[in-house]
Amino acid sequence: MTASDAVLDSRTWLVLAAPFVGSFLGVVADRWPRGEPFLGGRSHCPHCRHTLGALDLAPLVSWVALRQRCRYCSRPISAWYPSVEVAALLIAIWAALVIPAALAWVTVLFGWALLTLALIDLKVFWLPSALTVPLGIAGFAAMAFHLEEGPHDQLIGAVVGYAAMRGVAWLYRRFRGREGLGGGDATLLAALGAWVGWLGLPTILLYAGIGGLIVLMASSFGGRPVTLTRRLAFGPYLCLGGWLVWLYGPLQFDW
Repeated sequence: MTASDAVLDSRTWLVLAAPFVGSFLGVVADRWPRGEPFLGGRSHCPHCRHTLGALDLAPLVSWVALRQRCRYCSRPISAWYPSVEVAALLIAIWAALVIPAALAWVTVLFGWALLTLALIDLKVFWLPSALTVPLGIAGFAAMAFHLEEGPHDQLIGAVVGYAAMRGVAWLYRRFRGREGLGGGDATLLAALGAWVGWLGLPTILLYAGIGGLIVLMASSFGGRPVTLTRRLAFGPYLCLGGWLVWLYGPLQFDW
């Protein structure tokens, strides 16, 4: 087997594993916020509680083959799990096409962690430190191994990212008299800084701001009014910004 064949095989395995990983990530994002165990126990129908077998759990295939209904009670099956499986698959394909082979596995794992954080924040406005902190540590470790000069920019990025978000949160609380950003946003931006370095932070925030603005505008056109008191999960947009900067680097402007 040539080196190119080995590279192809590694990326192929990532893509093949992605739907199964996505199925697990869907379980994590669904059960963790409710305090339910996600590492043990058998999967079951949320309606009739019947334990699901292997034929019921094949990623994407089972949902389509069963026509989006439980085999045992015929109640509709949520599109949550197939959607997460597709998202995990797209992340793997995206990384395989863009990132050099040496960083493909690291990149996909990074993307899957960001996907999990984004899903949890969308559901319950929570970015668990049990995931953001290890994500930051993994960024330092990956960059220490990959960069000959060491992860100095990443260390600065983590510190600056955390301090910047905490500063914004303090200013918002000072002038608005209420919380505007959770502590999880600061920890997440610190973790992203540990991956992309301090130079990538402005671009992450720019992408996150644009993404949030687009969603708010689309929501307002859809009939949901945008008010100053409306809650918006900022974590998913930070995750998107971090993913794009990791793949393509920060924006550079020639003044």
